[in-house]
Amino acid sequence: MTGTVPPTATAAVPSTGPAPVLVGCSHGTDSPTGRAAIRSILADVVAARPDLDVREAFVDVQEPEVADVVAAALEDAPAVVVPLLLSVGFHTKVDVAAAVDRPGAAASRPLGPDPRLVAILADRLAAAGLRDADAVVLAAAGSSEPASADAVRVVAAGLAEHLGRPVHVGFGAGAHPRVPVAVAEARAGLPDGGRVVVASYLLAPGYFLDRVHEAGADVVADALAPDPRLAAVVLDRYAEESAVAVAGWRTAGAGTPARPAVARPGTRA
Repeated sequence: MTGTVPPTATAAVPSTGPAPVLVGCSHGTDSPTGRAAIRSILADVVAARPDLDVREAFVDVQEPEVADVVAAALEDAPAVVVPLLLSVGFHTKVDVAAAVDRPGAAASRPLGPDPRLVAILADRLAAAGLRDADAVVLAAAGSSEPASADAVRVVAAGLAEHLGRPVHVGFGAGAHPRVPVAVAEARAGLPDGGRVVVASYLLAPGYFLDRVHEAGADVVADALAPDPRLAAVVLDRYAEESAVAVAGWRTAGAGTPARPAVARPGTRA
């Protein structure tokens, strides 16, 4: 995938040498709809920055694996992995970290939290028909990593401010309260005529969104993708780490074969 920097894009790449390859790394899913939604993010990235070499990678379920994509990219250029994930967790701290543990490679922070994600969530709720009497639950996938839950709560606070009403938080796994509990808590305080409406803090349809639909809410808003604002977040994350990747590339010597990635721990948290 290649092609010109639009006037609004921020180029963080030196004037000499190859620009870093942008590796968009998602979890992977068996859902065809989910796969299409994730691909839409990278398609929007290519549309916004056709000058970049953009490649797709995964940490689970689908191939190619992120370590293999990074190794191939480093044969010709630096590489920046942008996790197409909403918060830190096992995959960012282990899988992605191992993939970029070589000269010329770097990884950005995940997509969230970010005000643009809050704006997308608010738009999804509006499209789902949110009413004044409704209670809102922000449903996230969840992780045992404490920083992940903290990041979700930052987004919930931003959404509450945007909507001018409280926002309950529920997690699919790893953290508490779980989504069904959050839905039940929100329902307990409903006024007459009110409904429980879930804002899906998930990038795409798949396993977790299916579980959200089973959690007892009256309305479940769509996932974040597709939306062109996600591509803008991805490009900002890429720009933040491009200089790091280029510096490592130059220090190692352009074209120097990458050393193997470190072995990954065998047990997920």
